[in-house]
This record gives sequence, structure tokens and C-alpha cells, in this order.
Amino acid sequence: MKHHVRGTTRPRLLAAGLLVCFMVVAAPAWAQDARGVLQSLQDAFVQVAQAVKPAVVNIATTQKPRPSERRRGQVPPSLQGPFREFFGDEFLERFFGEQPQRERHSLGSGVIVDKRGYILTNNHVIERADEIEVRLSDKRKFKATVVGRDPKTDLAVIKVDAADNLPTAKLGDSGKIRIAEWVMAIGNPFGLDQTVTVGVVSAIGRSDVGITTYEDFIQTDASINPGNSGGPLVNMSGEVIGINTAIVATGQGIGFAIPINMAREVTDRLIAQGRVVRGWLGIGIQELTEELAAQFGVKPEEGVLVGNVMKDSPAEKGGLKTGDIIQEFNNTRITNVRQLQREVAQGPINAPARVKVLREKQPLNLTVVLGEQPTETAAGPPEGPAETAERFGFSVQDLTPELREQLKIPAGNGVIVSGVEDGAPAAQAGIRTGDVIAEVNRERVRSVADFTRLLGQMRRGSNLLLLVQRDGNSRFVVVSPRQP
Repeated sequence: MKHHVRGTTRPRLLAAGLLVCFMVVAAPAWAQDARGVLQSLQDAFVQVAQAVKPAVVNIATTQKPRPSERRRGQVPPSLQGPFREFFGDEFLERFFGEQPQRERHSLGSGVIVDKRGYILTNNHVIERADEIEVRLSDKRKFKATVVGRDPKTDLAVIKVDAADNLPTAKLGDSGKIRIAEWVMAIGNPFGLDQTVTVGVVSAIGRSDVGITTYEDFIQTDASINPGNSGGPLVNMSGEVIGINTAIVATGQGIGFAIPINMAREVTDRLIAQGRVVRGWLGIGIQELTEELAAQFGVKPEEGVLVGNVMKDSPAEKGGLKTGDIIQEFNNTRITNVRQLQREVAQGPINAPARVKVLREKQPLNLTVVLGEQPTETAAGPPEGPAETAERFGFSVQDLTPELREQLKIPAGNGVIVSGVEDGAPAAQAGIRTGDVIAEVNRERVRSVADFTRLLGQMRRGSNLLLLVQRDGNSRFVVVSPRQP
């Protein structure tokens, strides 16, 4: 039987054969090129580690027993000595009520940022330490003193007195970080000195993690473990771009580092002043939820809502008002509460700041002279909301003179929530008995009559916008009506 081959088949077979021959001949060259690339990458990692490791230190802290930690019970003499070693402190504490007086020891990491002996680390590494010992990569040991701490960023600076110049790390620019770029974490996890792990930048600008007040974390999958805290996160140029701070305990490959730009600013202030001075507006702010944004005619990411303005604060003097939506601060577009907090905190004290707000849907440019943030000022938004009304599941009453005096509410302002039905829309929105309602749908409320009149003007089924005051703070809250 003859086999017929179509005219186009032979050239295809010939081309395929030539391709196979080319791959066989060329494969060694490809493999050689690949090995060269891998070797270059490996050499780069080695060079970065060798350059940065001398500036990474081990920090060992000792916390001595406090008077409140004295023994609560007495262990029989027969259980002292070898028996204690056999049974262990936990067993003895459980059965004899004993809380042994003993020192606590912990380990962390740090990085030398100044030849004069200044070391940057995490605040939680040295926060309660009575003694701090620093061990260098060359095994030299020094006693360290605390220069300054900043719990709101979880950063601290300590200092050692060394006879000669110390190795220092080069600080980079965290503003230039790219997602997926290679990074290296160096530290002392579990007391294992000079451990190096490699990964990539998984994300930047992480906030609402719940670790610190001012959050702008770099997320990485480079392994970070207990003891890594305070150590550097390094790019492939050998520059420190972050300070390793925390991990997600329930996840794998999720670690967070404080951007070095933030850390550098805090470090400079701690060295110069021993503390961090931050800008302050004197306002309570909250996120624009979808419901709130709809009420104010904007999108959720188009600013931050001012819930209250403190009396005699920089904000009040600069003309900010409750209900304003802050959209820009010093020409930086504002999209969330954390961002505005950081921008204000980093602003220079007693210097004018440009604030663009949306008021009654009209843009307005204001100038506010920043004050110094009081030590006890809460950095977050004010406490949660509160509301009331019959079809929303709450009731109100007029404020008596005694209540006005107690709550420091001026005469003729607001009504007080007298009851909230469990599970009702008001309760779900966060309304509590004792909350004061100052506005209904952007209209001031002076009495129950005002409150009732404003509710009566609403279309059945529409949401209720309230300005609620609690503990000296005020906040806007949207309450949905009951579902039929």
C-alpha cells in the first residue's frame, strides 16, 4: 500500500526535526546561561548578607521581679531543691499558690545606625527591661541604655559606649519599594545569632493591622520569627528598608516591617529630644462608610469625616467644623483615617498646614496651624456611635438641667437617648442609653419636639443620619429603619 503525503506535511516534519536538533545542540548553552544567572543571584545574596550582618546586633534584656510579683504561698521544704527541678514551677504554683520571684529574660534584634553607638530596635523588645545587653556579630558585649521610646510606632533607640567606631548599616528609601522585589531579613530568631532569610515584598502600605497606632507596614514572606523583632529588612542593594516588627501567628509567610523612612524620622527625634513630638489638629475622625458617604454625596475613599472638633483646638481656630470631609492635607489626597493620622503627626509643630475640606458639598480651603499632640490624646477615632427613635428601635427625652450640667451640654442643645431596644437597628448601629443626639439629618436638635418633627419629615424607609455625642466626643451614625 502506498502512503500519500500531502505537500505541506514534509516541510512541517523537516521544520520540527530541525527544531529538535537545535534544542539538543543548544540545551547546554541554555543551561549554562541559567546557571550563570543563578550564580549571580546567589552571589548578590551573599554580598548583601556579608555587608549588613556586622551592623546587626543581638539584644538580651532582663526584667527584675516587681514588688507585686512576690510569692503568694509557701512551698513545703520537702519540695524545694531537686523536687522543684523535677516538678517545675508551674506544678508548684498550681497546687501551692506560689508565684516564684525570678527574673525574666527575652531576646530581640537591632541594627546599628550611627557610629556613636546608636541602635534602632522595637519598643516591645526593651520596653520593660531593667538591664539591656547588646552582643555584636564579633561577639563583643556592651551594656546599653535607652535613649528614647515611641510606643505609637513600636520603635526605640538604645545606645552603647564603644571605644572605636562601630559598623553601621546603610539606610535606604522605603518610598521606592516595589512589590515582589527581593528582600532579606536578618536577626536572631529564637536566639540563633545572625540568621538570614530571603523573600519578597508581598505588599506595602498595610494598615489596620492592630499592632501600632501609626501603621504603614511593609509585608514580606521572608521568615520572621520571635527574636527577629528589631532587626533589619534589607533590599538587594544592601540598604535597610524596614525594621522587622511582627508576624501573623495564624498564617505562614506573613510578616510586617516598619518602613525605614518612618523609622528614620522617629530615630532622629529620639536622638535629638528623647521623645517624639507630633502634630495635632484636635478633631475626632471616622471612616466614610458606604452609608455615610451616600449621605454626604461622596464616595467612601474621597476623604475622612470630622465627627467632632475640640474646643480651642488648632482645628477650631483654623475653621474646621463637625461634618466637614477632609479630602487633602498639605496637598496629599486623603483616603482613610490612618493616612490622615500619619500626615498630621508628621507635620511640623506651629507651622501652617493646608487643609482642603468638603462642606455642604462645597470645596473649601483652610489653613490650620498645627499644635503639639498632648501625651494622652487618643490617636484613633472617637468611641462608637449611639442613636434612638421609635421606628429605629430607640427612644429619647429632653435633657434636664442636672443632666446638662453633668454631661456639659449647653442649654438648648440635643436630646438624650432614654432607651434602646435589644437587637433593633439602633442597637446594631451602636446607640446606647445615655447618648446625646445633637443633629438629625444635618439639622440641629434642641428638644424632643425638634427630634419628632425631623423624623416626621423623613420618607418612610429612608436611613437616619445622626450626630451622636458620648464622653465628650461626637460622631455621625447612619441607622437603617426596621425591615417590614
